[in-house]
Amino acid sequence: MKASKITIAVSGAADIAHCGPSVIPIAKELGREIARQGCQLITGATSGFPMYTAEGAKEAGGFSFGLSPAASKKEHLETYHLPLKAMDTVIYTGFGYPGRDLMLVRSADAVIIGCGRIGTIHEFTVAWEANMPLGILVGEWPTDEVIRNIIDNSNRQNDGVIFESDPKIMVSKLVAMINKREENGEINIRL
Repeated sequence: MKASKITIAVSGAADIAHCGPSVIPIAKELGREIARQGCQLITGATSGFPMYTAEGAKEAGGFSFGLSPAASKKEHLETYHLPLKAMDTVIYTGFGYPGRDLMLVRSADAVIIGCGRIGTIHEFTVAWEANMPLGILVGEWPTDEVIRNIIDNSNRQNDGVIFESDPKIMVSKLVAMINKREENGEINIRL
């Protein structure tokens, strides 16, 4: 019997203008699937892809929390100009984006990468180096191709990487991988 729900981090662009017209429905469906499959969602408490994923999770009755780069609610809203929408809880880290990214990834059992840019790639590399289960959402954006290139040219292995375009299949495969790793006594060491 599990002590707690599986926590899935979702990483993606705060500004989704470059992601194509299907990005919002896909992000929302990803959030709904995370909730439907009994998992909780954690994001970087930002706009764009992560926010729409959180909205989808909330639509399906899921729990969503965010890790903010800001040190306070005031800083979150006024300095970083980030939303509070669709999150049940926000933790104000005060660590800026790099520290927040590390905490986000290491607070999860798995990470799903959507359409993104440099911050998303940063979160991917943290998860990759930690040998975490990783889902790379394939879409009309180039992020999945960039990550595939990074993996193909790396000198490290991570057998837990899934490339998938269907959010339902993606979440299902990650949940199965997490459960198998736990059954085998493999755990993610969290911060």
